[in-house]
Amino acid sequence: MADGPAASTATADVSPHADFEQVGAVADAVLYEGYLLYPYRRSSAKNRVRWQFGVLFPRDWVEADGPVTPTVSGSADSWYQRTECLARIRRPDATVRVRLRYLQMQRKQVQETGPEGGHRDVPSLRTADGSVHLTFDEAVPREAEVTLRLDERAHHGTTVPVGAPGGTDVEPLPGDAGRVVRVREELRGSVTVTAERLAPDLVRLQVRTAHTGLAPAPRTARDEALRGAFIATHTLIGGDGVEFVSLIDPPAALHDQVRACRNEFTFPVLGGVSSLGGDPPTARVLLSAPIILPDHPQVAPESPGDLHDAAEIDEILTLRTMLLTDEEKREARATDPRAAAILDRVDTMPPEVFARLHGAVRSLTPSRPAAPPGEHPAAPPGERPSRAAARSGERPSHLAAPSGERPAWWQEGGDDGLAPATDTVLVDGVPLGGGSRVRLRPRGRGADAQDMFLAGRTAEVAAVFHDVDGSVHLAVTLDDDPASELHTWYGRFHYFRPDELEPLEPAREPAPSDTPAAEA
Repeated sequence: MADGPAASTATADVSPHADFEQVGAVADAVLYEGYLLYPYRRSSAKNRVRWQFGVLFPRDWVEADGPVTPTVSGSADSWYQRTECLARIRRPDATVRVRLRYLQMQRKQVQETGPEGGHRDVPSLRTADGSVHLTFDEAVPREAEVTLRLDERAHHGTTVPVGAPGGTDVEPLPGDAGRVVRVREELRGSVTVTAERLAPDLVRLQVRTAHTGLAPAPRTARDEALRGAFIATHTLIGGDGVEFVSLIDPPAALHDQVRACRNEFTFPVLGGVSSLGGDPPTARVLLSAPIILPDHPQVAPESPGDLHDAAEIDEILTLRTMLLTDEEKREARATDPRAAAILDRVDTMPPEVFARLHGAVRSLTPSRPAAPPGEHPAAPPGERPSRAAARSGERPSHLAAPSGERPAWWQEGGDDGLAPATDTVLVDGVPLGGGSRVRLRPRGRGADAQDMFLAGRTAEVAAVFHDVDGSVHLAVTLDDDPASELHTWYGRFHYFRPDELEPLEPAREPAPSDTPAAEA
């Protein structure tokens, strides 16, 4: 049931809009990011902790230990997502179309046929034809669509129920050895779309997606709660007679309106190509994703197919997959059909396709002069080390900026009031900044395995970075890393939150010259 003006819904069988097709590959990469990671086997430790982005659980379960803190990143579990963006109206009959996309978890249980003809659950089963079947969690892609006319009633908005039915599918296995039972729990949610008129040709659009289903018991394990969750939730926003304004690089006249937009657990970026030549940046479609992306994100044209890790390098993952043993490949194929498809693609990849993965020149820009002796070269303009990239020991890809432009906002001189090399943050009464000595104390919850390996080791702070979501991270180099100087030269660091660091220097007592009386 819908309330408000001009509401409509559609399920996965709707014909995709041409604008949405422009961002289809990127949206699919978001949908399956982390679905199944190399080495694509059930036994792999990393594939026992899955689905880390855009997961919407029932509110009572999420807030069992207190309210969650909203951020623009959807890497924290939540019960809702909120997108706000600006749209220019180009026609009196303009409409906005929102497409919600997500995964529904599907439990794949292998059952063996017993001597009396009954069935019992087993973790794996080999049939007479030699094939292996493993119990594992799969996921089914789902979509829903909402349309809103941007007329005088649009500020009332429209709320539409969304979700997916539960169900059970049974697949007999050859030779009556057993069967595969796939079970899905019902999902219930809602999407609310409203438009606030800011000017005759400008609206602030809000899209709010919420989980409205029944919550499991408060202490239910996350793996169990995922059965009733919206997974990898994101939205595509388009329409007729509208163009969207960049929230990353807005026109000067709209800075205040952009700053007033609130995005929680997701962030919208321009998709497709700029409809006005890119100045000011606008587009006919937005992708609001739980992963922070740049405007106009693209999948590299050299990539022959999805590897379920868009932050990785295709060539590296392909090489690693080629090196899997026959037994490892058999397990991967039995783990999930999408893993089997990756193996088939890698095993049959022509040499010329693999050669394309080695590298590509996107643009040519004048080289920068070498840094003077004793100084470290700056990171390429436009590059900001992401936490995920830093923790995995990799540097994110970057885009070159025209020569002579102001430094990127996070670099020295790029943003008034921010200076990573000299900024400090107070931890246990000690101001930590460049040159400070610390001991690493990663938190047990929210820290990845590589963080925990570094627990207790000492390091030196290189810089203090302020993230786009308002959080702070400190770049550090390890004292006992023989390549620390090389990493510093390259600008490759480990990144930790202030609460994950223990100062090795005691809080300084105020010197007489620091007191107001002495100053007087």
